[in-house]
Amino acid sequence: MQLGIIGLGRMGSNIAGRLMKAGHTCVVYDANPAPGEALARQGATSVGSLEELVKALDHPAAVWSMLPAGQITEDTVIKLGDLLSKGDCIIDGGNAYYKDDIRRAKMMAEKGIDYIDCGTSGGIWGLERGYCMMIGGEAAVVDRLDPIFATLAPGVGDIERTTGREGAITRAEQGYIHAGPVGSGHFVKMVHNGIEYGLMQAYAEGFDILRNKSSDVLPEDERFTLNLPDIAEVWRRGSVVSSWLLDLSAIALAKNPDLSTFSGFVEDSGEGRWTVEAAIEESVSAEVLTSALYTRFRSRKDHSFAERMLSAMRFGFGGHKEPGAAPAADKQGH
Repeated sequence: MQLGIIGLGRMGSNIAGRLMKAGHTCVVYDANPAPGEALARQGATSVGSLEELVKALDHPAAVWSMLPAGQITEDTVIKLGDLLSKGDCIIDGGNAYYKDDIRRAKMMAEKGIDYIDCGTSGGIWGLERGYCMMIGGEAAVVDRLDPIFATLAPGVGDIERTTGREGAITRAEQGYIHAGPVGSGHFVKMVHNGIEYGLMQAYAEGFDILRNKSSDVLPEDERFTLNLPDIAEVWRRGSVVSSWLLDLSAIALAKNPDLSTFSGFVEDSGEGRWTVEAAIEESVSAEVLTSALYTRFRSRKDHSFAERMLSAMRFGFGGHKEPGAAPAADKQGH
């Protein structure tokens, strides 16, 4: 099949590369011409504008947007709506907010243009491993584009079939699903990312506890100097907490056991926030996911005002002086 791809960052470029390796043709565009030029050397048609991209596509056309959530995606979808024809399709493969998908799909439907939201997981490894995809939209449109999704998906691989699943191999077993109507794909991916926050936080806290077992605040005979790279490695092999996230942790620790090359400043993609918002709307308890999100906020500050408030209260009721506190902090004339 032929696919137009807008946004050639690491994932967008790798999506094009994986499709072309399987024999699909790609027309690609990015505001930065360099990645398009690199893909052109692999067989893609690189263009310099959205107008050129649409002109280069056969119809009914399919255009995959791989841009950050927010205004840039909004502007691109609106412009595509003016350029594409009835029967064409826009696929948003980025991390858009599912409510935006629902609104945009209604706008495009008025023009006869189909809209698919595709939550895409796989990061920079997708070129080799494939992408786990959660797709929202009309079934007939998803079915028409199935060759694209099937190529991008990891496939069955060597993972054993789940007990209780018999018969023909399903899309889910190949690494992609039609989740439901427009918006459902990004909603499932949103919750996926919220869970990811919680899993990452659990690993981070666990390894921090292991690392600090040698702390001099502990009795000397209870201090252990533990080999974190070896612990991560042994947990990868047969442990119930094994996972790809643990694999990535083991790689990082093997290269740099004290992780000194990392700042500890942790961004959030927005999907963790949206997951917490959904939990509030649904009156669902989500303590772990919410805490993990707040910890990411905390990572961006040395010491917050809230922590200074805690210090002030502890000093006020108990005279507790925090390490590094200014002397005579109580001489305020109160």
